[in-house]
Amino acid sequence: MNGRSIGLLVGVALGFAAYFGGFAAFLLVGSLGAVGWVVGAWLDREGASHLRDLFDRDRR
Repeated sequence: MNGRSIGLLVGVALGFAAYFGGFAAFLLVGSLGAVGWVVGAWLDREGASHLRDLFDRDRR
């Protein structure tokens, strides 16, 4: 997936949250999306292809 597709999916999710859940749901979905983005960027930077690799690295 490229950045445009991911942006489209995030926009649709935020739109549904705002329409059906109101402003509080919009903020919750937006903040959880931001947390997911940060975790994904951190995993990409660390070079872990799977969460299992991340946890195996800590055991060594």
